[in-house]
Amino acid sequence: MHGQLALDVLAPAWSAPLLRRMAEVRQLIVNPFAHGEFNFAARRRLALSLKGEAYDQAIVLPNSWKSALIPFLAGIPLRTGFVGESRYFLLNRLQRYDEKALPQLAQRYAKLAEAVSEPPVLPLARPRLESTQEQQAAARQALGLPIATAPVVFCPGAEYGPAKRWPAKHFAALAAELGTAAEPVWLIGSDKDQAVGEEIVRAAAGAALNLCGKTTLEQAIDLIAGARLVVANDSGLMHVAAALDRPLLALYGSSSPRYTPPLSRYAKIIATDIACSPCFQRVCPLGHFKCLEDLTPQQVLLQINHHADA
Repeated sequence: MHGQLALDVLAPAWSAPLLRRMAEVRQLIVNPFAHGEFNFAARRRLALSLKGEAYDQAIVLPNSWKSALIPFLAGIPLRTGFVGESRYFLLNRLQRYDEKALPQLAQRYAKLAEAVSEPPVLPLARPRLESTQEQQAAARQALGLPIATAPVVFCPGAEYGPAKRWPAKHFAALAAELGTAAEPVWLIGSDKDQAVGEEIVRAAAGAALNLCGKTTLEQAIDLIAGARLVVANDSGLMHVAAALDRPLLALYGSSSPRYTPPLSRYAKIIATDIACSPCFQRVCPLGHFKCLEDLTPQQVLLQINHHADA
């Protein structure tokens, strides 16, 4: 139904490496506005610069009033989004969704591409990022990593907060089981994850290599693309691994795999059956973090072995 469209994305500049790896996206339009920033004059200038593109439709994913302003000022004839923040004037095709019928966030976003009376076609098409062997080799060469190996990759970070992060001691114990000094587990994350990466390296006694904060996002994509196994918290890099079709173990604590699951047939979700999870909090409101503390390295290792035998 949407095969002939030209799809441009208004998004922050940091997302460019991801969007460049999506075959469906024609171009990125950089959104320069920080979270919460209004700056009407700058938004109007950006909107006027888009008028010449003659877009047919804008799909507005955020629920904020500000996010609907640019498509309106750009004169885009069909402006679709969810009901929220009194946007009845700015949007002209407002949608609602049934939480039970569409439990996943991705399903709700997909609904915006359809007519108001039509649900998205389920199951959703799996997201896909592109990574060639040449790109993977270039990333490894730039970082001084071996070209031929297929590493185990851990993604120990989660931007949302500590209630989504499996403990460093657990990652370290699992690294000691899966890695060696000759072929360590690669730890991939942002500069904010450097400290936890170092903690894992120390506790794993040489069985892990900390690459957190040492890669660009594009390099992180290409390193993950060459992994034989990825173990990740519910995070952006978890979804990257899923979109690259890597064998993936996704660890869930305060968040819900019903709401933001990895959309990949190669992914296995691991979570503890604890009454207070998911709480969707950044920090454990009860102070014990049992949803992740009680998820032991032995349990994850058992799932890895089952994953390998499947």
